[in-house]
Amino acid sequence: MLRNAIARITVAIGALSVAACGGLSTSFPGSGVRGPTSVTQAVESRPGSPWSVGVPAQTQEAVVYNFGGGTDGANPTSELTDVNGVLYGVTYSGGTDNDGTVFKITTAGAESVLYTFAGGSDGAHPFSGLTNVSGVLYGTTRQGGANNGGTVFKITTAGAETVLHSFGAGSDGSGPLGRLTSINGVLYGTTLSGGGNGFAGTVFKISTSGTIAILHRFGGPGDGGSPAAGLTDVDGVLYGTTIEGGTNQNNGTVFKITTSGVESVLHSFNGGSDGSQPEAGLTNVNGTLYGTTYYGGSADRDDGTVFKISTAGALTVIHSFGGGNDGRGPDAGLTNVGGVLYGTTYAGGAYNRGTIFRITTAGTKSTIYRFGGINDAAQPRASLTDVNGVLYGTTDSGGATDAGTVFSVTL
Repeated sequence: MLRNAIARITVAIGALSVAACGGLSTSFPGSGVRGPTSVTQAVESRPGSPWSVGVPAQTQEAVVYNFGGGTDGANPTSELTDVNGVLYGVTYSGGTDNDGTVFKITTAGAESVLYTFAGGSDGAHPFSGLTNVSGVLYGTTRQGGANNGGTVFKITTAGAETVLHSFGAGSDGSGPLGRLTSINGVLYGTTLSGGGNGFAGTVFKISTSGTIAILHRFGGPGDGGSPAAGLTDVDGVLYGTTIEGGTNQNNGTVFKITTSGVESVLHSFNGGSDGSQPEAGLTNVNGTLYGTTYYGGSADRDDGTVFKISTAGALTVIHSFGGGNDGRGPDAGLTNVGGVLYGTTYAGGAYNRGTIFRITTAGTKSTIYRFGGINDAAQPRASLTDVNGVLYGTTDSGGATDAGTVFSVTL
């Protein structure tokens, strides 16, 4: 069944702002709360039941930091960026004006806000992670800027922010959600909407000084539409996903594009067993790309998939999520750790608040953690970041005030 993924993302984003403003505990106003040093869940009492309590005690998870929902930020939706052992990220909400923040955090949980967005020309509501280019961080905001169509910005590790481009003035697109990709010091990215060709989004490139060029405008016959994720570089060619478009009832695509702007669709999802509406980017493992779809999968479920696809377009589903303790709705991309992939689901698990899983490239999958205990992290939207064999991530809810967390998983 066709679902409007853009509406789902928009509603979810709106809910984050509502939660940040009024849905949080006031026990920790304006400041975050450090989490417990470790959490290990108990053995399941009813294996296979969607509402079993706990998981096998095989993976140690820790809430590293609880966002307070005030000036320290709220609802992080992005992956973390490791710069010399310090992690950098963004929150979609919170900050002085509730328009989001850029923060840094040590692996021990010491968090500080580098920049608070004001919601005007400087941008508002950053959704995706930051990209490190020679020690300077580059990112996007979904809204704000000169035309309220979002921005590309840069920020130093000391917190000096500069807007490089404001979207929405013409056919350049609007509402960027995906992380930027750097190739030889040039940044490549996508916008969810705009572009003037059915308003189905764009692919752009931008220099570190702010010179922008639009490489592709989605929306032609059979083309993808509305990319919600960033791009993956494989030998100088970029690969990505769209949540809409394609030749099969608007279920999304996998596409490739050259750095000069020649784009082609590699796969159109059919909404059935091969999946539907990929919202995350792709992960390159030895020239084969791995990704997730939020919906689709096995015939009796609609809980999402993990797939692999060759650069020529041959796609194979290696896992269909089954809901319950298996998880459902993977909203984030996969992280390669020594040839094994790690990922998250937004929902499912013991409390229907998401899971962490590992999967081999051959498709052997296991759920290693299920979110949702008291004050635990909940509902991850972002990929995991590997720091010396420990995975760090964010959740847009959960924690002591339900304003989201930074968490770690010891493998």
